[in-house]
Amino acid sequence: MRTNVETKSSLTDMVSEVDRAAEEMIVTRILAARPDDGILGEEGASREGTTGLRWVIDPLDGTTNYLYRIPAFAVSIGVERDGERVAGVVYDPSRVEMFSACKSGGAHRNGLPLRAGSVTNPAVALCGTGFAYSAAMRELQGAMVAKMLPQVRDVRRSGSAALDLCWVACGRLDAYFEANLMPWDNCAGMLITEEAGGQCVQFEPRPGMLLTLAANPALLPVIQELLAAAV
Repeated sequence: MRTNVETKSSLTDMVSEVDRAAEEMIVTRILAARPDDGILGEEGASREGTTGLRWVIDPLDGTTNYLYRIPAFAVSIGVERDGERVAGVVYDPSRVEMFSACKSGGAHRNGLPLRAGSVTNPAVALCGTGFAYSAAMRELQGAMVAKMLPQVRDVRRSGSAALDLCWVACGRLDAYFEANLMPWDNCAGMLITEEAGGQCVQFEPRPGMLLTLAANPALLPVIQELLAAAV
């Protein structure tokens, strides 16, 4: 039931009372255990810490899916130490899957080790992507995807950046790319991908478009080159 839904950056950028309540609960519990750490949350939680650690929180990644009852949304919590990603969890309640990683400790799904896929030929690479809330940026992204489609196996769009990154980590996707993600979108997921043997980069193929790309190390430069040519 879609109640108490507001918009933020555009008419399509929705936020619900569930987003805000979840963030409040997460922040309260973190600060109860670690009162001196920093916080950055999508729904406005922000505080400087004194420990060098910062918790980066997306309380509901995939709000539109959640509101439309599409089972592709997650809670994403990453931890940075002096700006470096050191820990992360992404919980998918629809599939009861907990993805987790810590720096140099590997990545896991429900406690079992994860490994990114090994596809090297872009023609058989299944890619994930997402679209911005800005209409102008969506138009650019749509044109980019149209140019990518003949070069890859296919392109999927789940609606949750955190899940897409975790799906690269577990081999459900061979690559994932999206423009202008925020820190709470990718902090945990990028670490999980990297600890599963994948690789993540961020690059700017054109002014105003910062692409996040995740894939295995052999496939990543090939997809990056295709994306650069598609913009």
